[in-house]
This record gives sequence, structure tokens and C-alpha cells, in this order.
Amino acid sequence: MNNDLRIVFFGTPDFAVASLKALIDAGKNVVAVVTTPDKPAGRGHKLQPSPVKEFAVEQNLPVLQPTNLKSEDFVGELASYNANLQIVVAFRMLPEVVWNMPKHGTYNVHGSLLPDYRGAAPINWAIINGEKETGVTTFKLQHEIDTGNILDQAKTAIGPNDSMGDLYPRLMHLGADLLLKSIANIESGNIELKPQPTPKQNTHAPKIFKETCKIDLNKTAQEIHNFVRGMSPFPAAFLSVKLEDGNIENWKILETRTTELASDSSPSLHVNDNQLYLVCKDVLLEIKSVQTPGKKRLSSDDFLRGNRHDLSALTIT
Repeated sequence: MNNDLRIVFFGTPDFAVASLKALIDAGKNVVAVVTTPDKPAGRGHKLQPSPVKEFAVEQNLPVLQPTNLKSEDFVGELASYNANLQIVVAFRMLPEVVWNMPKHGTYNVHGSLLPDYRGAAPINWAIINGEKETGVTTFKLQHEIDTGNILDQAKTAIGPNDSMGDLYPRLMHLGADLLLKSIANIESGNIELKPQPTPKQNTHAPKIFKETCKIDLNKTAQEIHNFVRGMSPFPAAFLSVKLEDGNIENWKILETRTTELASDSSPSLHVNDNQLYLVCKDVLLEIKSVQTPGKKRLSSDDFLRGNRHDLSALTIT
């Protein structure tokens, strides 16, 4: 039995906190935590720690915040903890000098069923592409990102109206549970690492930038619906709307519902029976929730009650 694991944990967002908490609650020997440096946030640009750092400090765990993962100082400090296993959850790419350091290697918890959706935003892209199933994978790190041999996987369904906000916490906790199962197998020596097969086409999951979030009006209503829910609530899909005065605003579209109402005009906003629609190239897509610049998120009912624009006269691009 190998029940004397000394674990260093790498992670940054709340998605990673769930896995770190699971390790602590299970009594695992986490000897140090590595996370990103504090970053300025808010109006005062006050330095804010990552969620992982906040939790680690509460647990009195040593925290390392390197700016350069290859620096001799960091590598030396990391080695001083004599870890024989490293766990990575939602952290940046590690250099070989780091991931190859511990005796039992470095394992990653990834938010997809690898080999599909390798990359920084697997949850978003699985929804955007209309997948009906996804999951989490534990795998052993190697040179190419997200390509290491698979230790274990767990699956979950994606409902037709599930958003990023629905799926994210589900996968967060599923990943924490799978990590504990994988740790138990590593401790017992009962591991079978399987090479990843060839991924399906069009399942890359690159990082999402602002320009990625603009709704493509050449898509079908179903494709736009999938895009909106894959971006909701953050970073949020948006329409560029040209107002009566010629100014352009980006309106965040945060919830939609598909309809069977036929479309007979070019892309535009349409109101019928106090319901807001996006006219798509095939059918109307109902807009259920919208947020305009500087305003809070509103249901379409509230938005229409307070709306000051002639929506039918606005141009969307």
C-alpha cells in the first residue's frame, strides 16, 4: 500500500477549490498549494487573492505564488516540500521540470471527457457545440497539453437548456469526487493508464476572448441558443445593437428558448405579445434575459417594460 502520499496542489479558481477541499476533508496530506499571484480587482484595484489561496490560507497550508514557473527559486522551493504526487486543477501549463518532479507524477483534473475538448474552456465549448454528454477526466501530465494517459473518467448529461452556470458546479463537484477515487487508486497501486484515442472533429476548447462572445447571426436559432447558454452567465454572449442616435451598444443575451415560430425577415429584434425575440435565419429565438451596458440583468418582461427604444427600428450586427 502506498498511503504515505505527500501532495502539492496547483489551482486557481473556485472550480479547483472543490477538489482541494475534498482532499483536505478526506485527510490527505497536502503539504503545499501553488496558485497565481494576487491580482488587482474592483474599482480600487486592490490586490485580491485567488479563491484557492483564500481557502489554503484558511486551512493554514503553505502557499506558493510564482510569477515564473521555471525560475530556480520556485523550482527549489517546490522541491523542498518533498512531494511524491502533484495534483493540478484549473491552472496554467506547467514546465517539465515541475510536472516531472514527483515520484508518482502529476495528475490533472480536466472538465471534459478527454480526448475531446482539450484546452482552456472545455465546459463552454461542449455546450456551444450542442453536446448531450460531458464529464471530467483525471490524467497524467506529459509534454503536449491535455494529452496524457487517462486514469479515470466520470460522465454527466447536458440538458437542452443547461447553461455554463448550471454545468460548471456539477462538473466541479464531479471532478472533486473523481479525484478522490483516483487518489485511492494511486495509493493502492491499482492504476491502469490508458492512452487517449483520437478526438472527434471540432472539439478543440480554446480560451474565450471578448470577440469570441459576439453572436453570429448567420447561425441557426438552435446554434445561437447553444452559444448563449454556453456563455451564460459569464463571459456572456452579446449582440451589437445600433441605436437611434447611431451609437452602438453590446447587449448581453443571457438566456434564450427555442421556438417553432417561422422567420420571414433578416436578423432583427422583434416583440410579440410582450415577448422579445431574435429573428434568426430559420425561426424566431425567444430572448428570456438581457443586460444592457451599465444595467443589471433583466428578464425580458422587465426589459420591455423599461425599454426606451423602438426595437423594430434598431439594427443588430
